Amino acid sequence: MRRINSRFMDRQGGLKMVRARIYQPAKTAMQSGRGKTKNWILEYPRQSAARPDALMGWQSSADTTRQIKLRFPTKQAAIAYCEEHDIVYQLATENRRKPRLKAYADNFAFGRVGSWTH
Repeated sequence: MRRINSRFMDRQGGLKMVRARIYQPAKTAMQSGRGKTKNWILEYPRQSAARPDALMGWQSSADTTRQIKLRFPTKQAAIAYCEEHDIVYQLATENRRKPRLKAYADNFAFGRVGSWTH
């Protein structure tokens, strides 16, 4: 029989189900490209509070599930992985970009609202 660590047990002696989060990351504000936004990511939320280390002051925690970050090419692949491994998951909604179509000629339009100077 397998022994289960007590931090994965609830007060009634059953297993705590940690809900994984599946999402598609947003574009970083520091770069103009959208290179790492195509994959879907499965990660676990923080279960215990981070506390400063006594010696160096760095953040430390006994929660090792925060170190897991799995990438999948599609949303269906991430869901299939969770269902295959009996992982309870929460699917985050997709936030699609709404590009504003602009043309260079609009800078010189006669009906331009703002002032245009050199």
